[in-house]
Amino acid sequence: MIAAFDVSYSDKKACAAAVTFDRFDASEPTAEYSATFPVQSDYIPGEFYRRELPPIVALIEKYDIRPDIVVIDGYVFLDGIEKPGLGARLYEYLHAKVPVIGVAKNRFKDLPEGFAVYRKGSIKPLYVTSVGIDLERAKQAVVSMHGNHRIPAMLKRVDLLSRSCFRTSE
Repeated sequence: MIAAFDVSYSDKKACAAAVTFDRFDASEPTAEYSATFPVQSDYIPGEFYRRELPPIVALIEKYDIRPDIVVIDGYVFLDGIEKPGLGARLYEYLHAKVPVIGVAKNRFKDLPEGFAVYRKGSIKPLYVTSVGIDLERAKQAVVSMHGNHRIPAMLKRVDLLSRSCFRTSE
């Protein structure tokens, strides 16, 4: 099982969300999870994991999510190799047993060339970093993900799910 995670924020609350799916090219999730949690840290540039990791961990524990591989919206390593980001911290939490693929929409300043992938004819790349899985395999997995646009469908879906916690009915 593959699990994609994302977190959205409103005031002092975080909404963590996950979608699970069986294959990278799956068009529909097998399950969806979301819950709100208190924000544990302000945003600190270069230390995004301090804000994002606690609600993801809380969601994993609340629903006992046990993926074989994880995809996050963000970086595993900020420089692509050794400067740990959210994905590396999540990998540590998972006892270095579950590979993590990071998919970022914007290039981090310390990231060298070689981490960009282009999906579905997009002229704007995504930036892929990984741990526990070869980088080239991780990049191929992201390129193969379902969807006709730059952002894979499952990553769009988990983003929308994380934002849905804060929608109010009119």
